[in-house]
Amino acid sequence: MPDLDRIIRIRTVLARTGLSRSTLYRKMNEGTFPSQVRISVHGAGWRESAINRWIEDPVGWRPECEAKRS
Repeated sequence: MPDLDRIIRIRTVLARTGLSRSTLYRKMNEGTFPSQVRISVHGAGWRESAINRWIEDPVGWRPECEAKRS
């Protein structure tokens, strides 16, 4: 059975990336950071695998990486 891709919340994403909240949302708007995944009406998170890929190559990461995954 393959590892499940966990959904992680914003506090974890900020701690792992070292970004501020405003920088994270700016990068999402620019398309240089993975998009959120809705997990409930009032909640969202990020796929842990997407954040790991961004951490590995923050300058080279592009949304096409996410498209290949789907």
